[in-house]
This record gives sequence, structure tokens and C-alpha cells, in this order.
Amino acid sequence: MMEIKQLLQLTVDRNASDLHLIVGLPPTLRVEGVLYPVQNESPITAEEIEKNLRQVMAAEQAERFFVNKELDFSLSFSEKARFRVNAYFQRGTPAASFRRLPLIIPDIDSLGLPSICHNFATLRQGFVLVTGPTGHGKSTTLAAILNEINKERAEHIVTIEDPIEFIFKPEKSIITQREMTLDTHSWGISLRSVLREDPNVVLVGEMRDLETISSALTIAETGHLVFATLHTNSAAQTIDRIVDVFPREQQEQIKLQLSSVLEGVFSQRLLPGIDGRRVLAYEVMLGTPAIQTVVREGKTHQIDSIIQTSGEVGMISLETTLAKLVKEGKITLEIAQSYSLHSEDLTRLIKA
Repeated sequence: MMEIKQLLQLTVDRNASDLHLIVGLPPTLRVEGVLYPVQNESPITAEEIEKNLRQVMAAEQAERFFVNKELDFSLSFSEKARFRVNAYFQRGTPAASFRRLPLIIPDIDSLGLPSICHNFATLRQGFVLVTGPTGHGKSTTLAAILNEINKERAEHIVTIEDPIEFIFKPEKSIITQREMTLDTHSWGISLRSVLREDPNVVLVGEMRDLETISSALTIAETGHLVFATLHTNSAAQTIDRIVDVFPREQQEQIKLQLSSVLEGVFSQRLLPGIDGRRVLAYEVMLGTPAIQTVVREGKTHQIDSIIQTSGEVGMISLETTLAKLVKEGKITLEIAQSYSLHSEDLTRLIKA
């Protein structure tokens, strides 16, 4: 098997997004969303994976990994790239996924993001959520928005991540980046203490449970701008997920709290394109009075129709962007249908 440094270099050279090491399989790269085994490489043994992981882990990290059976950490690879690493066990053997992180933070326009993302960067307070499946670019979108704030405004930006992904270079803003286990022992403690750190903008790397969601809402409610991610597929599902994590007796209060601070939900997908490159599709929901009302009253089933009829203020449904990509010849109809949440709407929009 190739040494881990050779495999990471190959990941950079092939412009792959991920490298997977799993016992019984050759090292595998994900390029433009498609998995490819590394040519001429034999299936990996457990001993080879353990040896390679120990080469990129500190002694304390290795000890935690073999005790806890999983570990998230970041890895700097010379001056060529950084990686977010998840080491884990499967069927009693070690495995690992290496996600390549760009060293240069792309800007909003170069990512093909809609202009509404520039608006998110001008907000002074409120709650903005970027949602979608794992591996579909949520962290990159948030990094682009935060870096625009960094370039345009003198603010204190605090990020709480597990692990730190993009490294920001302070420009007009000052930036504090805190990593789980390295800089803080828990999400709850770090989110409670962030209000004593004089922040203007706070990034919560991932809202995982009641404690992190509650803390993020409180930070937004106290006049700060909060960005966070959730693994949900739509704006309506995002609202339901936030509310449902709380006990029933608290849910009315949470609906009121969320409706008062929510500025937007940006849900995104990276789809396989006809030319072999991945293509961005997205949904935008903004915290207009109509949205605030349905969130407060728990009528999330009305959110999709509000999005469809609010294009003039910047909202757009996932089906609208999917139909546009099909008409432009960027994705196939079959791909659009497989990612659509409302197939009848998609069919109608494509025929229109």
C-alpha cells in the first residue's frame, strides 16, 4: 500500500474531494462526486490503516481514537492542502475518511451562489442556516459568506467547529476559531462562554442537539449574527427539526423565539452534471413576515407555497433551480427527479 503522504498527495493531484481507507478495499478517491479505487493498489489491511493513521495522529489523538473508536481532527498537509479527518472503526477494524479542504477560501460568486448570499453577509443580527446532506458544500458556502464579512466589515467573528475546516486570515475583522477538544471540551460550554468573548458574528459548525440549538437561538436573540448548519433537505424540514428537538411543553416558546430571529435558510445540493462536474442546486427561504407567521403558528406545511410565490424578494424553490438546470442542459431530467422533493412541481416547471 502507498504511504499516507503519497495517498494525500494523490488526492490533491487528482483534485479529489475525499480519500477513503477501508479494510479489504483499495484506497478510494471521490472525484466530482464519483468514487474511484486507486489503480494498481491492493486491498488494505487493518495493520496498514493503523500504521498510516498513527503517522498523522498525535500520540494523545491515537490514544483517544483506540479507546473511543472514533475521532475527528484536522490535518495540515505541507503547503498544498488541509484535510478534515474522521477516523472510525467498522467490523472491528480501523477506517478513515479524509475530506480535502481548500487553502484559499472561494468567494460567493465563484461558487455560483445566488446574490442573496451577499445579503446574508450584510446582516447585523439574526439566524441564518445552511442545510443539506453531508458532502454537498455547506461548509464552503458558510466560509465564503464569513470571509466576505471579514473583508468588508470590522467585526469579531467567532467560529466553534469540530474540527476547524477553513483557516481565515483576518482582514478588516478579527477572527477567533475554536476547535472541539483542542480549544474547548464541549459545545455547550463553548456556546455559553461565547457571549463573554465580545462577538459580532458566531458560526456554530453543526447544531447537533437540544443544547446547541437552544444556545444558538439565544445568541441570535441577544443581538448577534449567528450562522449554523443542519443536515436537513428543505426549509420546512429545517424548521420542524429545530422545533421537534425540544420537549413538547417548550415548543410554543421555541416557535416564537425562532420566528423572531430567523433571517434565512439556504438549502443546497451538489448534483452530478452532464459534463462530469458537480452542479449547485438550492432552495432559499427568507424570514419575511409571512414566514415568521407560519413558523410562530407551527404551520410549516405552508412554507413551500410561500417560497414558490415570493420570488420577487429572493426566495426560490429547489424545484425551480432543478428545472432551470435541466433547461440549460446542465443536468439530466433523471438527476433532477431523483433530487426533487415535489416531483409534480418539477414536471410543471420544466414544461412551462
